[in-house]
Amino acid sequence: MQLDNTLSVSAPRNKTRPQVIWICLLAALAGLLFGLDIGVISGALPLIAKEYHLLDRQQEWIVSSMMVGAAAATLCSGFLAYRFGRKYALLIAAASFCLGAIICTCAVSANMLIIGRLVLGVGLGVASYATPLYLSEITPKNIRGAMISAYQLMIALGILIVFLTNTAFSYSGNWRGMLLVVAVPSLIFLFGALFLPRSPRWLMIHNREEDARNVLLRLRNSREEVETELQDIKEQLKVKQQGWHLFKENRNFRRSVGLGIVLQVMQQFSGVNVMMYYAPRIFHEIGFASTADQMWGTVIVGFVMTIATFIAVGFVDRWGRKPMLYTGFITMGIAMAVVGTLLGGESLSGVEKGITVTMLLLFIVGFSMSAGPLIWLLCSEIQPLKGREFGITCSTFTCHIAGMIVSATFLSLLNSLGSAHTFYLYSLLNIVALAIIFRFVPETKNISLEQIEQNLMAGKPLRDIGR
Repeated sequence: MQLDNTLSVSAPRNKTRPQVIWICLLAALAGLLFGLDIGVISGALPLIAKEYHLLDRQQEWIVSSMMVGAAAATLCSGFLAYRFGRKYALLIAAASFCLGAIICTCAVSANMLIIGRLVLGVGLGVASYATPLYLSEITPKNIRGAMISAYQLMIALGILIVFLTNTAFSYSGNWRGMLLVVAVPSLIFLFGALFLPRSPRWLMIHNREEDARNVLLRLRNSREEVETELQDIKEQLKVKQQGWHLFKENRNFRRSVGLGIVLQVMQQFSGVNVMMYYAPRIFHEIGFASTADQMWGTVIVGFVMTIATFIAVGFVDRWGRKPMLYTGFITMGIAMAVVGTLLGGESLSGVEKGITVTMLLLFIVGFSMSAGPLIWLLCSEIQPLKGREFGITCSTFTCHIAGMIVSATFLSLLNSLGSAHTFYLYSLLNIVALAIIFRFVPETKNISLEQIEQNLMAGKPLRDIGR
């Protein structure tokens, strides 16, 4: 991708340059791979379990092993993003996705599958850390929300694509074909990421001001805007401590790190990964006995997730973060409660099956328009520049640990609590999240990262740092 190195003096101040859109969409392809990895195992797992005669606990380990790899990789992602840059962290993620997909496809045992999914998890961990960070640092503030929401849109699109391919391969029982699907877009992303520009904030951290200016000249509408942004970054860099030292010395930074951790726990404990990893099992619990019905059910889930994510992309920079979070978590809490109530009976009638499926799809809508994209967005917005790698490392690590807990316990919860109480539990967790949003989450719409940091470091309450 060749980027125009000239600056158009006639460009409208609030118009986004096409280069920004293309760069952000290319970086967001990491989200497509994220979605492919999340969704692929749901279709392959029943076939793998049948071939290798796996118990529920063994299936949980195959599913959750990817999150173990992601959590471990996240601990190194901050160093990679700081030392080598956001761009090269994305390249490492792409290579890991490709290698993991090949190992899984060639697996001859459950243990080899676990190893392959650990490698996939490395890609997922690095990508989920580096992509929102990169996008938040390279996009103008007026479209920052939409561009990071596009990352979630690509996740949803990846889930839809892999649910479709899973369904196609399910007729022949070819689970290896399902797993190989991830390798092709991994190679495309690996090639495309080579042409991404460096983050201007990373360049400034490493005393490369002229390089940072050249990147911004390609991506902003006026030289005045570029110089203002560079000056704001310089002010941020006056903070002497960074990373762990800033965390130890600065109470305000500890607050933003804590909020990022809580936000990711909220997202994962909403129950969304239950739908992503175990959708065929859930449809079986509802009463859809045939494999074809279960697989087409997953396709519908993926389609609804993709369409609903457009709500976030279209409204996050107009409606705001908090109103969308309120709407999403209320929707998810109600949907899970209704599903729990319906699954509490002996068996479901045809009408009750339809209502249960509708509620599950409503849950997906609530997640896709709120917690899915907005948690990642907020976690990248609320951290100060000198502590951004450390803060996002903590929140992303928490995301994958929480995701591992959810994926490693769902079948056990079904067996011990039953379907009804399992879904009641997730409903309660969504309601608890609403109180946290009201008390602590800021509204950051149309506020620069530099202003958010200034308010945070001035000691303003967390809910007010976007004002």
